[in-house]
Parts: sequence; C-alpha cells; structure tokens
Amino acid sequence: MERKLLDDTNILVRLDPDDEICAALMQVASEEHIELAKVQGLGAVKRVVMGVYNVTTQQYKANTVEGVFEMLSLTGTLDTMNEAPYSHLHIVIGDEQGHAYGGHLNEAVVSATAEIVITKLPGKIDREKSAETGLNVWKF
Repeated sequence: MERKLLDDTNILVRLDPDDEICAALMQVASEEHIELAKVQGLGAVKRVVMGVYNVTTQQYKANTVEGVFEMLSLTGTLDTMNEAPYSHLHIVIGDEQGHAYGGHLNEAVVSATAEIVITKLPGKIDREKSAETGLNVWKF
C-alpha cells in the first residue's frame, strides 16, 4: 500500500496485489487520525467477503466469492465508534461474464491494484449500536 496526501482533505491510496482493503483503510484512518471521511474506489479483486443484513434477525449473511473480478464500485464512510476508527463500506464487483455482485464489505483481497480516494469531511461523528436495528449507526 502507498498513499499520497493531496491536500488537507484528500488522500489517494493505491493498494497492491494481496493487500486487503478493509485493513488498509483502517490503517490509513488510524495513522491519519481520520474522524469523518467518505471513500470511493475501484480496481481488481480476487477474494471478497460481502454480506446482506437482515433487520428482522439482526444478522448478516456473508457471501464469499473467489476468482477474477473487477471492483466496479467501493463506497462508504470512515468515522469512529467509541473513539476508535470505524468503516462502513459497500462494494460491487463484476465477473468475467459481466454479472455484478454486491453488499456490505467485510473483506476484499486485491488481485492487481485498487485506487481509493478518501475525502476528509469537516467535523467528527461517532457510532452507537441501535437497539431497534442492531446496527452501529451514526450518533448525532
């Protein structure tokens, strides 16, 4: 992983083969003291664990795929929970036949490269667990 600070707001992150996206973004968030940011990215991945949340059961169903995939979209936020870095990321990937798959991102291993833009936002937001949904939601 390499990164470049463009200015006080924007950070470019390049991930290389075998880098794991979530771990890399948590490392950047910690080292750069990010308290609130949005994330956008694209690239190529070879292993992805993504899920869909069932509000009724308050559980994620994780789906793992391995193979040749384009990362069509990575989007989400970086913020904090209990003052520690926290990420909420979603991913859409496409296979060699043009089929797309997506969900809440738990893990993604880069096959070739990933280009990610982190845009810091003014302010800070922390999260708390919602009793109603079971999700870690923004605490205003």
